[in-house]
Amino acid sequence: MTAIANLNIVPFVSVDHMMKLVWRVGVESFLIELAATIEEDFRRWEIFDKSPRIASHSSDGVIELMPTSDGTLYGFKYVNGHPKNMRQGRQTVTAFGVLSDVGNGYPMLLSEMTILTALRTAATSALAAKYLARPDSHTMAVIGNGAQAEFQALAFKALCGVTHLRLYDIDRSASEKCRRNLAGSGLDVTLCTSSQEAVEGADIITTVTADKQCATILTDNMVGPGVHINAVGGDCPGKTELHRDILSRSDIFVEYPPQTRIEGEIQQMPADHPVTELWEVMTGRALGRSDSRQITLFDSVGFAIEDFSALRYVRAKLTETGLYAELDLLADPDEPRDLYGMLLRSKTVGSV
Repeated sequence: MTAIANLNIVPFVSVDHMMKLVWRVGVESFLIELAATIEEDFRRWEIFDKSPRIASHSSDGVIELMPTSDGTLYGFKYVNGHPKNMRQGRQTVTAFGVLSDVGNGYPMLLSEMTILTALRTAATSALAAKYLARPDSHTMAVIGNGAQAEFQALAFKALCGVTHLRLYDIDRSASEKCRRNLAGSGLDVTLCTSSQEAVEGADIITTVTADKQCATILTDNMVGPGVHINAVGGDCPGKTELHRDILSRSDIFVEYPPQTRIEGEIQQMPADHPVTELWEVMTGRALGRSDSRQITLFDSVGFAIEDFSALRYVRAKLTETGLYAELDLLADPDEPRDLYGMLLRSKTVGSV
């Protein structure tokens, strides 16, 4: 497929296109390349527009818009989080995103982001761990084995050298699903009967549960020296996974503090509790891990710049792969002021 020539035509990456793109590139290669794109944008963090996501909360879940711009491109993601959906055979999280040209405001890409969000979340988690986990970390516990678990496992394998996986979920069938899906991946997978068992011997602990409530997935006695915690689940007011005492013992790293203090684990702490922004570690402005006994915590909530990076990465793949459809999305009359004339002309050619 050739490059897009008409401004009214917007490339659309469907779920089918996204899946084919992932397999064309290779899952682990996709995660590595996506992480590199995210790191590029984190290293120029200061130039981006930044604001907490715009959230509409209900008793059933949340619907959010996540916008940002680097001055040349503008991107946003629409995403929901509805934990009860799983009981109805639906996804807990779904998403789509748009990338636009700041110069003229025209969309340049419309893409599914349910699969892409899982990939970018995992890539960001593993990227953070490259800077925060001990270099000799090879065993990871994953507590919560739903839709995100396999992506996290493969990202940590590809970027951090994790070789052993310890799984726990209150629904054992979720852990069994995860083990089946990771068969042949090169990961040594162990199913555990409790969170406590899962974290035994783990260098990295990933929590990725979905219930919309305050919970204690990890207690203080479960976290030994030198562990890196990747707190992925939660991400809304009143939803946490870690006991407050863990936060007191950890050096905490975040994406965007104004958002994380509302939605992340640190909502349990005073408003001035010290945190370090991840971009500062990547650019050398702040220390990440300083010794082997330090407990590091990535209080991940997901930020719009990561979605911007993901959309930018996917768009760069379109010309070489042709994995998109041409979507007639924008009215583009020959005479910009004659929009009604365009409508009239459509009648004469029998389009109604």
